Formats: sequence, C-alpha cells, structure tokens
Amino acid sequence: MSDSILFESTSPRFALPLLHVGQAQKEEFVNEALSRCDLMLHCAVSGERADPPEHPEAGETWLVAQDATGAWTGRGGQLAGFHGGNWLFVEPREGLRIFDLSTRQERLFNIFWRKAALPVEPLGGMTVDVQARAAIGELVAVLQALGIVPSA
Repeated sequence: MSDSILFESTSPRFALPLLHVGQAQKEEFVNEALSRCDLMLHCAVSGERADPPEHPEAGETWLVAQDATGAWTGRGGQLAGFHGGNWLFVEPREGLRIFDLSTRQERLFNIFWRKAALPVEPLGGMTVDVQARAAIGELVAVLQALGIVPSA
C-alpha cells in the first residue's frame, strides 16, 4: 500500500490558502488568497505606524511598527492590508521590497525592514574639489529619484 499524499493547507511563501477536493465554501479561501495577492502585487504602503487608523479605506496597506497596539498587537514588522472590512496580515520574507509612500522610498526586508539614509554631503577638507562634489551630488540625486535614499 502506498503512503497517503499529504496536502499543504497554505502556499509556502506567503501562506495563501489552498483549495482541496470537495472543500466547502471554496469562495472564502479563494477570496482570501486573492486579497493577499492584491496586497503583495506592486506593494506600496501608506507608511509605518503602531496603531491601525480609525477609518481605513479598502486596500489601504501599512507597515506595522514594532511597538504595535490595538488590532495590530504582536504584528510588528508585518504588512497590514484592509480588505473586506478586516485587517489581513502578511509576514515578510527575505528580499521583499515595498515602496513607502510617506517617505517616497523603497524598503527592503533583510532580517528586519531597512531603508537607506541620506548621505552626508562632503564639506571641508584641505582641497575643495568642485568636480568630485558635483559628481557626488548627481549620484545622490539619482538615488533620490529612484527612491533608494530619501529626499532632503
């Protein structure tokens, strides 16, 4: 006799609910999976905060701060999306990138959420090199335009 096949109940990367043969109320599982996909595709968050907004709009997504309170308690570092009148949470995985609309820059999840800091413009020194400073200024401007470092 062969071993029985074990089916996973969620997908391995983002815990999307999977359907099984003969499963009742499949629409609930499909809708949850689609809501999670909607939250993760072209992922942009409104910002980072510790408590849920009082009157969130459908599709609104936030990065939950580590000191989260209320409905977000214990969800620090996760993404919270408002779908179907409820908060849906997604645990980030290594390499996940999001765009923070409040700071206009990307964030990267690598053990924890990281974001670039604005480099300090070189000042002073023994020799003032106008060309070097201009090149550094142009580099910083490009990094800002790409959302890698924040605007001043």
